[in-house]
Amino acid sequence: MQIQEVIGQSPATSPLDLKSLREQAVDTHKSGKLQDAISLYRQFLFFVPTDASIWSNLGVAHRILHEYDAAVGCYQRALEIKPDDAGFLSNLGNALKDLDRMDKSLAAHARAAALSPEDYNTRHNYGIALRDAGRFDESLREFAEASRINPNNANPRWDSAVSHLYKGDFEKGWAEYEWRWKIGEVEKRPSRLPEWRGEACAGKAIYFYLEQGFGDTLLAVRFLPWVKAKGAKVYVECKPPLRRLFAKLIGVDALCDPAEGPPQDTDMVAPLMALPGLFGANLENLPPPPVLDIPEAARERALRLMGPRNGRFRVGVVWSGSVTFKRNHKRSVGVERFIPLSHVPGVQLYSLQKGPREGDIHQDGASSLLIDLGSKVEDFAETAACIEALDLVIMTDSSVAHLCGSLGKPVWNLLNFAAYWLYLMDREDTAWYASMRFYRQPTAGDWDSVFQRVQADLRTLVTDSRRGGERVVH
Repeated sequence: MQIQEVIGQSPATSPLDLKSLREQAVDTHKSGKLQDAISLYRQFLFFVPTDASIWSNLGVAHRILHEYDAAVGCYQRALEIKPDDAGFLSNLGNALKDLDRMDKSLAAHARAAALSPEDYNTRHNYGIALRDAGRFDESLREFAEASRINPNNANPRWDSAVSHLYKGDFEKGWAEYEWRWKIGEVEKRPSRLPEWRGEACAGKAIYFYLEQGFGDTLLAVRFLPWVKAKGAKVYVECKPPLRRLFAKLIGVDALCDPAEGPPQDTDMVAPLMALPGLFGANLENLPPPPVLDIPEAARERALRLMGPRNGRFRVGVVWSGSVTFKRNHKRSVGVERFIPLSHVPGVQLYSLQKGPREGDIHQDGASSLLIDLGSKVEDFAETAACIEALDLVIMTDSSVAHLCGSLGKPVWNLLNFAAYWLYLMDREDTAWYASMRFYRQPTAGDWDSVFQRVQADLRTLVTDSRRGGERVVH
């Protein structure tokens, strides 16, 4: 059936046609053609505005497209028709959480759980909202209920791991961390070789493969010398952007191309991010960050890219992590947030932003005040060389934060309210990186106060340094 636009035209409105239109809209949604589905839903709702399920479906489509205000409006329309529908309330709670309206989100989730206490989705969604609000013990209770209702679903077990790690309960957290393989976001590498699980390995060759991003790689390689100390030969997978920086990693016998796989003499394999759990990592027993190699050629190129100092305080900035990370919109900001830092007398800003959002520097006049390094450096070795020549890095969380911490460079890591579990809660420092300082959102979504505090502290720091005072930046 050919579907016409509602505005200015009159498609057939018989019950049969409307049923066909509804089915077509739902099928289009299921096929992933969200914009087409939204158009079809709107046409149907023009004639049948009392279909609560279609209002909810429309909200789901908008939420997938990150159109959160529209999603909230659609869920509210559904609830006007069916105010006691737990599924609609749970969906509303999710969209309100996306908008950082945490009190209203938790209220919606709590009501959904009360209305439908034996529904897996309502209990699991409530647990996630509680965790994002920093209420970890309550989140664990909801995850336990979700697992009881649906014991074959791995997601609550994985989410429990994250809650335990946020709390600093590493023994339980690392045990549950293995559930990450069951939730469909990362895949365990198939291999004919046995997996190393921390047992005696003297004389064995172990191949560590990558599973997550550059930041987690930088975090985890610190454990490789401990594997080497067990008498093993250590192979580690390394992507090209990290190869020069990792050329002299302590405890590593060879860096391997991911496309080539394990060398022929490999006895066992293991995912790199299993290492913290295998060694029972906690805040009291962490190895130091890896010693990274910055080639002289990288240093020379970095100095050319940065230009003369001219007596200015050099500050690197990053405003976004990987755009493929599903929560990147929570941890990242626009480049315009950093422009006021250039108003501090004596400061020169440098962009270390790489990837799809490096072009943001050309928005809002930022390119007049930030010297662009990110689009010019070729790999992490050159980024590290630039960082080495800076006085301070101020950034939202990404792999560059791990690089700064590994280099011992002072870095002010600006964190959203429910940041990476590694950074725990309510702390301004971390045992993982001595040079890292946190600036946290006091409430979900409050970047304004974060940047106000950063600008004030930067002004004080630069003033003290120009007076000849000691630079204390972490």
